[in-house]
Amino acid sequence: MTNPMRRALLSVSDKSGLVELAKALVALNIEIISTGGTAKSLQAAGIPTIDVATVTGFPEIMDGRVKTLHPAIHGGLLNVRGNPAHAEAKARHGIKNIDLLVVNLYPFEETVAKGSGWETAIENIDVGGPAMIRAAAKNHESVTVVVDPADYPLVISELRTLRGQTSQETRHRLAAKAFSRTASYDASIAAWFSGQLRDTMPDYFATGGKRVQTLRYGENPHQKAALYASPDIRKGVASAMQIQGKELSYNNINDTDAALDCLSEFAQGSDASCVIVKHANPCGVAIGETPVEAYRKALLCDPVSAFGGILAFNRELDEETAVEIIKLFTEVIVAPGASQAARAQIAAKKNLRLLLLDEIPNARTTAITVKSIIGGLLVQTRDNCSIDDMDLKVVSKRQPTETEMRDLKFAFRVAKHVKSNAIIYARDGATVGIGAGQMSRIDAARIAMRKGADAAAAAGLDRPLVQGSVVASDAFFPFADGLLHAAEAGATAVIQPGGSIKDDEIIRAADEAGLAMVFTGIRHFRH
Repeated sequence: MTNPMRRALLSVSDKSGLVELAKALVALNIEIISTGGTAKSLQAAGIPTIDVATVTGFPEIMDGRVKTLHPAIHGGLLNVRGNPAHAEAKARHGIKNIDLLVVNLYPFEETVAKGSGWETAIENIDVGGPAMIRAAAKNHESVTVVVDPADYPLVISELRTLRGQTSQETRHRLAAKAFSRTASYDASIAAWFSGQLRDTMPDYFATGGKRVQTLRYGENPHQKAALYASPDIRKGVASAMQIQGKELSYNNINDTDAALDCLSEFAQGSDASCVIVKHANPCGVAIGETPVEAYRKALLCDPVSAFGGILAFNRELDEETAVEIIKLFTEVIVAPGASQAARAQIAAKKNLRLLLLDEIPNARTTAITVKSIIGGLLVQTRDNCSIDDMDLKVVSKRQPTETEMRDLKFAFRVAKHVKSNAIIYARDGATVGIGAGQMSRIDAARIAMRKGADAAAAAGLDRPLVQGSVVASDAFFPFADGLLHAAEAGATAVIQPGGSIKDDEIIRAADEAGLAMVFTGIRHFRH
């Protein structure tokens, strides 16, 4: 145990819980030092405080940039209690211990999230705060450091029950949290600077975020997991509001993110769009005049896989669509809104999670993706290339019809979000066969055709769904066999990146089969 606390320094941007904390400290005869706006808030509440300038003997200068960067502050935080040399230095320079530091930082993340300019962002980079936090956290054997208002009740409780002290375990945990907070804060600043300078791959890469929730487990029950919110400006599942249903699982969140990412390809269009995802792969995607039409078309692609799936919509969820959805077991629905009538329908399924977003992500937004590997991180810019920006080239003798071209573009949008190797059959603005994540492209083509046949049989149709469809491949066909398989299945047109050494042979095969073929020049590997 440490000696009872005698002095605390409070300097916070987030004033929530501040007055209650300060009153508890005063009741325990703990002297309070404070700065700027914090001092004004405390004084307005009738709480006695000592201005930091009184402690340092030096006024705040340079618009408040320099106020706590002083030996009287850092010596009070960093001196090792019981160390004779430190005690002698304190006495010689008139330094007093600071036993409790309560600091939360300038709101840099919130400032840049609002799109503030360079000068405003720079002024919201905290210097004194992180310096004090690190000093106090380093000396946590004697100093208690608090960076989150959520921890005020714990500290107050221990001070009361332990006669003005905190436990060593609490100091250790709060110190660890403090270092994590400053690391995350600096990571946000580094990411912002890299973005401003368009330096997508800096010499040192930092990433961080705030824990939103601890999850029951990870992909499997024996794995631990949590959800963290990063400073990424894109809206997504981490910023969605859950209206009802069970707590989201790791897999729910991962799949919902995949659904939103695919939906972003269609979010800006005039049509209603629906994406159904299972195990991070779309199993049905469609557009329609209404959400319920889009849902029915998407469901037709693979109703078996859609069982227990994730649904994403680019339009407000209405009652008619909700009535259709609850006929099949669904894990999550995410949409930009939901009518009261739709919410009432969904409420009948108490475990069904309903998430609402302020806005659907934009497919063209620039961002960084990070994947952990053994001993490191793989970092890349996200695939924000849209088919609308590609230089499409018809390489076959036959030109695609207007209808075929619409479906080709649709299919290639979906292919971008299906694990490679990926083959997508589409017709009339809907997927009708999806082959995902195969080691060979021909196997992906076979699976996609079989999925289409199974879906047609389930719907009682007298012909395969893929007949008269178009087909998209996320990467080039290395051989003509995959292309010919698509033709045999009933596809009439194909879209692919091109770039194979056998392109001439594959173009000839397309011409012989009467297929229209379009090259995009861009591939969409997804692993």
